Amino acid sequence: MSPHLLLADAESAADALTFAGRAARFTNEGVRLQAARGVLAMTAAPLAPKGLLDPTPTVLAMRTLAADPELECDLVVDAASLSAVPGETTAVGLPDTALSPAWAGIAPPRGGWREQDGIDASVLAAKAQSGMTRVADAVPTDAGEDAVRTVRAAVWGERDDELGGLPLGAAFAALSMGFISGAETVRVFTSGPWTRLTLQRGHVLVRGPVASGLTPVRRTGAPES
Repeated sequence: MSPHLLLADAESAADALTFAGRAARFTNEGVRLQAARGVLAMTAAPLAPKGLLDPTPTVLAMRTLAADPELECDLVVDAASLSAVPGETTAVGLPDTALSPAWAGIAPPRGGWREQDGIDASVLAAKAQSGMTRVADAVPTDAGEDAVRTVRAAVWGERDDELGGLPLGAAFAALSMGFISGAETVRVFTSGPWTRLTLQRGHVLVRGPVASGLTPVRRTGAPES
């Protein structure tokens, strides 16, 4: 059999293919597969900068699934290349080669998360829909890749007070990856420069400072006479 992942059940295998299919619509930089102790964590980057001068925020989408207890791996593969395995309802086929995108080298912390005020899922959905409309209206007809990326960076990198200072890209990731489903209060956690939005269907992780809660700048040096 070709390289494959062995999940705990058919439902988990189907969820893995669904996550990969959604990720493939927004990025060609792959999906990270990390498995240990019966859990598979799938991570994709719906938004990530390309180069030091790219203002696009780093926004990751993560979903955890039940896996075979003996499965251990940590690799990044083309999301579109994950496939069902004929006759194997709990297996997901892998490509022969792996990828090494820059975003995969930026790992969120494993601990130290502190819970903050939550966000209503309906707010995330509304912000994402509004941002999508703005992107569609701003992108010129027959625009090239650079022009599209500039518009997307400007819209999705914009920080929003109703999201606690997070970029609109956090809402985009939650909606586009199918994490928003019905009414729920999204739990919000912070650890260093990272913020994690936890929904029933998955997690969105954002790297970067949160605008709210900043302390005033204090003057240093000798006092004025």
